[in-house]
Amino acid sequence: MRRRAWVICVWAWLGILTPGLAQEGHPLTGTWSGDWGPTATERHHLTLVMNWDGERVTGLLNPGPDGVPLASVLIDVTDWTVRLEAESKGPSGAPEAISAEGRLEDLGSPHRTIAGTWRQGSVTGDFTLVRD
Repeated sequence: MRRRAWVICVWAWLGILTPGLAQEGHPLTGTWSGDWGPTATERHHLTLVMNWDGERVTGLLNPGPDGVPLASVLIDVTDWTVRLEAESKGPSGAPEAISAEGRLEDLGSPHRTIAGTWRQGSVTGDFTLVRD
């Protein structure tokens, strides 16, 4: 009888512990929200949706009718830096390059962050994204 109770306790413990240790997949997969801007008062809201397809990370900047596909997403796992590149239409309708380079922080958290430098056209600023 004691052995049976012990086995039940072990299985219950494993049932509780296993989901907590399960991997979440690629660290960039998910929806990210934040902002970027050249100053503390001039900010632009960002939403980024990224997905790992088994070979590379794909994504969309500000999903919706005016969403911009990410041209490239690179991650350096030696120092957890992330580089994003895209091309949108600028205010005049001409193509405008977007690039961002930041560092992935709080890897163990479901609400990890990326913060760094954002360049859009001729404007440079900082950005912060938090995974939802």
